[in-house]
Amino acid sequence: MIALIDYGSGNLRSVWKALVTVGGDVRIVQHPRELADARAVVLPGVGAFDDCLLALQRQELLAGVREFIGSGRPLLGICVGYQALFEKSEEFNSCAAGLGIFPGKVVRFSGAGGVKIPQIGWNQLEIERPDCPLYRGIATGSYVYFVHSYYPQPADDTIIATRTSYGETFASSVWRENVFATQFHPEKSQQVGLRLLRNFVDLVK
Repeated sequence: MIALIDYGSGNLRSVWKALVTVGGDVRIVQHPRELADARAVVLPGVGAFDDCLLALQRQELLAGVREFIGSGRPLLGICVGYQALFEKSEEFNSCAAGLGIFPGKVVRFSGAGGVKIPQIGWNQLEIERPDCPLYRGIATGSYVYFVHSYYPQPADDTIIATRTSYGETFASSVWRENVFATQFHPEKSQQVGLRLLRNFVDLVK
């Protein structure tokens, strides 16, 4: 079973549907005890960094997610669920602490090159880690769908799985051991996104 975390502002229905489409056995969960028998977790994200972290804290899921990651089972963070894995964010003078799984902070696009903020639409992936299980069968240059004004700056470049350019080059996904995360929305990225989610589901079959 894959636990899809519901903290009140995630893009649940689209993520659930996409995971089921690629063969996932998915359950929407709201409490840490529901993670106990999960074989994998997906932390989706739509909205602001602080809203996400404070909601997870209210539901006692911060410790639950950390414990789950410590167990070695796979976790996938999406969009704000990706950003939440870092230490802090500059979004709206954020005061909430991130999960701190990865060192680094979340920053706003500078607007270099005159690009519009937020980035809304399709952009390309430059695959840095072809050994990352999520990118099996996905080529560099593939297009995926983004909606964001902020992105993480990992302190450790070795975790960067893909980069994307939008006025500046940023880490569009990361991977370390059992933790995977994407700034883009695989559930909205058509066949490329479905392939990525199928690869994640295959990790737990």
